[in-house]
Amino acid sequence: MTDWLTRHPGVEVICRDRASAYAEGARIGAPDAVQVADRFHLWQNLAQAVEKTVSAHRSCLREPAPRSQPTGSSEPAAETVPTGRRAERKRAAHAQVHDLIAQGHSLRAIARHLGWGQNTVLKYAHAAHWQDTITGMPPRPSKLDPYKSYLQRRWSQGCTNALALHREITTQGYPAGYAPVRAYLASLRPNPAAPAPAAPSVRKVTGWLTRHPATLSEEDQQHLKSILARCPELGAAHQHIRGFGEILTCRLGALLPDWIAAVLQDDLPGLAGFARSMNNDFDAVTAGLTLPWSSGGTEGAVNRIKKIKRQLYGRAEFELLRKMILLS
Repeated sequence: MTDWLTRHPGVEVICRDRASAYAEGARIGAPDAVQVADRFHLWQNLAQAVEKTVSAHRSCLREPAPRSQPTGSSEPAAETVPTGRRAERKRAAHAQVHDLIAQGHSLRAIARHLGWGQNTVLKYAHAAHWQDTITGMPPRPSKLDPYKSYLQRRWSQGCTNALALHREITTQGYPAGYAPVRAYLASLRPNPAAPAPAAPSVRKVTGWLTRHPATLSEEDQQHLKSILARCPELGAAHQHIRGFGEILTCRLGALLPDWIAAVLQDDLPGLAGFARSMNNDFDAVTAGLTLPWSSGGTEGAVNRIKKIKRQLYGRAEFELLRKMILLS
């Protein structure tokens, strides 16, 4: 590079990546030229730094697993009141039957008066609340009921063998068999929690952070939002990435010192190193974020050629590769 610049004097602007060898060659071969750090490579360097930041916080990428609750937990679940036409009919019928009972009518007389079957009237009469006629009748008394508190206490102490617990309560006077004990203890076992979804890869999250939000699907945006809510460090990194993107696209190079200071203050792995490295090439980076010069078109052509070479699996000779590039 130095020799070429020496043989071709008069170069005014050199757009380059941030390799120190290119910076040194440009300084020696064209000392009066303005060196401009290419914006494509600046964003590429930022993406590499962001990947290190995300990798350092990979534990935040996985959704927290839902906590399993025992099916026989003593804490009552939040009850939902049934709604709809059927619920309204059940409410009215329950109130009607209990009003007639309060007036002293027998169940048979109520059934005859309403034109209902006796079993229907019996169901409403035995239901303490109208919701019970929808959710079902309360469970019937069991011979195991007096021993359930003892079984719960022994379960919490770590004894989960149904056969051993059956023997213990049998010595205390339990008159029934082993099957009810086994069924009740099964209700105390925790429900298996649904497996948590697989965590997105570091590379994928890096793409979510460095791509324009408008290019993300709604699902990707929701995943990214939940990750940032769980990890304040990645949330701070996201703000720095958006800030650098605004400086780059709007060519606000004058704001670069403030951006570097903010990133160094947060001391995020990866991003902090990227910010410090720009101080070593500050003038060229500032020029790249201020002046209109960029090698984006050249980089696009290079990427297009690389894509064609990959499609040929590296087996194409020069003439075939040349023809495909010209035809594309």
